[in-house]
Amino acid sequence: MLSAYPACFIKEDNGYSVIFPDLNNLSTCGCTLDESLSMAVDCLAGYLYWLQKDGETAPVASPIDKINPSEIAEELEVSPNEAFVNIITVDVAEYAKAHLEVNMHKYERIIYWSENDNKFIVEVPELAGCMADGYTAEQALRNAEIIISEWIEAAKEIGREIPQPKGRLMYA
Repeated sequence: MLSAYPACFIKEDNGYSVIFPDLNNLSTCGCTLDESLSMAVDCLAGYLYWLQKDGETAPVASPIDKINPSEIAEELEVSPNEAFVNIITVDVAEYAKAHLEVNMHKYERIIYWSENDNKFIVEVPELAGCMADGYTAEQALRNAEIIISEWIEAAKEIGREIPQPKGRLMYA
């Protein structure tokens, strides 16, 4: 079932802030508009998913014309000049299957911040060349799960041996 909520997008010096007024001002951000839209979907899906898991009911979404982006910008003490409202939609069950309820592979992961990429990087040392990134540590780890699955699938297709997870590796 598709869930839809209005979100206020506010252009700032370093990107966009995104606020969901109907969800206790739940917020996220992104460096670009595309990234902000993606982060808004992630944010909305995660929030609604955990409401469901906790047995709580999601509030009713306001009509888009009832959301005043200028008021929200003023509350945040930022300029409302480039603020607008957009409806963010997500199928929470489908999103959860793809992103939140992924079977965790038991391979070691090394996570670190990359100044060059301006992202978190996750390396999987047991799987040659297996890496992922994300704007948050959580996003990078979720992406790593997807990449691990794809690495294993590709290895099967070409007949490569798939190493068994060893867990924590020891380095000298």
